Formats: sequence, C-alpha cells, structure tokens
Amino acid sequence: MLIDTHCHLDMLDLTPYDNNLDGAMDAAHQQGVRQMLSISVDLKKIETILAFTKRSGVYASCGVHPLQTDGLLTNKIQLIELAQHPKVIALGETGLDYFYEKSEAVHLAQQESFKQHLIAAGELDLPVIIHTREAKQDTLSLIRQHGNPNSAGVLHCFTEDYDMAKAAVDENYLISISGIVTFKTAQDLKDTVRKLPLESLIVETDSPYLAPVPYRGKKNEPKYVAEVAQYVADLKGIRYEALLEATAANFHRVFKRTSVDNQLQLSA
Repeated sequence: MLIDTHCHLDMLDLTPYDNNLDGAMDAAHQQGVRQMLSISVDLKKIETILAFTKRSGVYASCGVHPLQTDGLLTNKIQLIELAQHPKVIALGETGLDYFYEKSEAVHLAQQESFKQHLIAAGELDLPVIIHTREAKQDTLSLIRQHGNPNSAGVLHCFTEDYDMAKAAVDENYLISISGIVTFKTAQDLKDTVRKLPLESLIVETDSPYLAPVPYRGKKNEPKYVAEVAQYVADLKGIRYEALLEATAANFHRVFKRTSVDNQLQLSA
C-alpha cells in the first residue's frame, strides 16, 4: 500500500483540479496512493483539517508547528481534547526549528510546546510527528526526557545526519523521507537511507513543498509520493512493491489508530 504519510491538504495548489480537492485526491489514487495523513500546523485551522477525514483513507494530526510562534502551546489540554476525534492518529507537527528562528526566547517557547506534545502523546498512546532543523541535541534530549518510546513517532522530512537518525530509531521513531532525497545535493541523505534498516522508514511528500525530481520547482501534491517511494526503493536495492509493503507495515505499526481497510476511493 502506498501512503503519503505527511501532506498539507489545506495548502495544496488546486488550480489544476478546478480548485477541487477531490481532484487532487483522485490523481493520487490513480498513482496508487491509498492512504494519506493530513498534517496540522496551526490549531486555529484544525476544523478544516478534520473535515478532510470525512473521505475514506484520509487521517489527520493535531498540533502546532514550531515556527507558528503566535500559537505555541504552554499546556496539553487542547491537544488531548482534539485527539478524541477518531480520525486523529497523531500529535504534531511539532518540534524545534533553529534554522529559521534564531531567538533564544523563541527556542525556549518551541521547547515548551514540543514538551507538551510529547507528554500528551505519551498519555494518549499516540505517535508524535516531529519537525527538527539544526536542533539535533535539544530534539533528542526532549524525546528522551518526555517522549514515550512505546508510542514514539516520526522524524518527518528528515534532512539531518545518520547519527541523529540512528539515535531516533533507537528510541523507536520512524524516519520519514521526502522528495529531498531525489535532489542532487542530498548525497548525505541518500547515504543515510542506504544505512537505515527498512523497518525504520516511511515516505511522504510534505506537499505542497519539496516536489521530487522530475517535478522539482513545481507545487508538490500527494500523487508525487510514488516518485519518492520509487527512489527510496532504488537506493535500498529492492523492488518498488517490497518498499511499499514495508513502509505501509511500518506506518500501521506506529500509527495504531489506522486501519488497512480504510482506503482512499475515487470520488463519485
């Protein structure tokens, strides 16, 4: 089963589909996508994210992106309430981003928000979707202090080094690979994918960002996860179908609220 494990359905460019999200989902289905996870970055827009889950095969997360500085969390109450929705299968996207944000005060606020996501996820037995950029030590430290290895989660759109990936895998986290892996400049990431065990990998688009080669420079969308999966299969030296089987099994193992039977269907 091909799964886009991280996409922002509320941000897609729907111009090619007459501004109809069903059209983008149908295009993904035609490329073999059978499930997708629509990611929350701002709780003020969570109702929009949850509405997408009315369509079969679509799940949601609830959380606040670390660069969403005016909405960073100081407690877990809202997360726990939102996570009662049956199609919410994870908390996040949360984490730390020191690349775009240099303020120490904001770093501390990001850390507190990340901590609240980790604690809530541990209590709910839900995985956490983690964004990390130039914050290796603090990210790993908070995972170890406040994360629950039994529910764990995923380091999404991974671009850090192999040592960080290995440390996260040791804490039971998955490593999610995006279209960045297809870029010529991503040699270190390619090497990391080759080194990591297959049971620690999943694939994503992070659409509308980071379209893979040969679509680089265009708006990304869920159907392009097939390109990412093929590239990762080639790096691992395995059949495309074997990659899909393994990554789907990994996703369903960690995202425990999912069901293999809940699959995307073509719209009427």
